[in-house]
Amino acid sequence: MEEKSYKEYLEHITTFIFDVDGVLTDGTITITSSGEMLRNMNIKDGYALKTAVDAGFNVCIISGGSNEGVRIRLKGLGIPHIYLGAHNKIEQLDEYLSNNGIKSENVLYMGDDIPDFPVMKRIGLPCCPQDAVPEIKNISKYVSHKKGGKGAVRDVIEQVLKVQEKWNGNFGAKYD
Repeated sequence: MEEKSYKEYLEHITTFIFDVDGVLTDGTITITSSGEMLRNMNIKDGYALKTAVDAGFNVCIISGGSNEGVRIRLKGLGIPHIYLGAHNKIEQLDEYLSNNGIKSENVLYMGDDIPDFPVMKRIGLPCCPQDAVPEIKNISKYVSHKKGGKGAVRDVIEQVLKVQEKWNGNFGAKYD
């Protein structure tokens, strides 16, 4: 049986779930002399996340990291479901899907490293940034041409919203 193109999944996506480090950030941290860990996020990814929320999509973050600055930034974009310090991401995935009546086949998840593997095996459209580890690239139905923290999140959100004619930049034009 021929594998479906990832594009065939886009019109059925209702939910975006993202990892943080290596997906919304480039995976590097700057450690200050006081021990604070600073991360960089891409403003274009932020715009796409806010656009998805405003268009009525479910948006959730599941991250092993526990930086409260990340929570503040993402809440500011309107993302209500943020799970930080998630060391077994399946628990948070199951809780989120169950509490919100979401079917796993309608979920796009973007991860970049081994802790994302179990979740990515359970959802409809597993995706990853260009610089994800090989094990994650191998199970992804779509590998973005963008790296983590450099627009990979914008890439997948924009594709889904354009196919569903919910992208602000469409200006009435159908995406093909």
